[in-house]
Amino acid sequence: MDIMAEPVFIKRKVLFGDCDPEGIVYTPRFSHFALEATHEALGQWLGGACIKRLKDLGVLPPVRAFSQEFLHPVTWDDELYLKVSVGVVGVHSFCLKVEGNILPQTEAFSADITYVCVSEETKRPTNVPDELRKALS
Repeated sequence: MDIMAEPVFIKRKVLFGDCDPEGIVYTPRFSHFALEATHEALGQWLGGACIKRLKDLGVLPPVRAFSQEFLHPVTWDDELYLKVSVGVVGVHSFCLKVEGNILPQTEAFSADITYVCVSEETKRPTNVPDELRKALS
């Protein structure tokens, strides 16, 4: 069994602009929270700004699949505690899981995101670079 990279934990305060007039987070904002968290985690695992580091490795990271489950309403000024962990690392793609909790312990949402590695030059799928594979495991 492969050992994956240590999870990354990120705190994020819900802002006024994340919410509808009732003060509840707009549904599409959860995808932004999840993508933002995975970019932060990738940056930590790769030791630099996420997209820049991936471009340095010759790949672009479009999302192939994205699923979310909403578990509890999130409101303005809530503090989210986001846990990003590595799922499956394939030949051309890798999956990241985001678990969002309202502090202290209320499960708010979860997301599974599959990124595919695409060559910056050809715009075609390419193998997960060795450095990225190593960072994720």
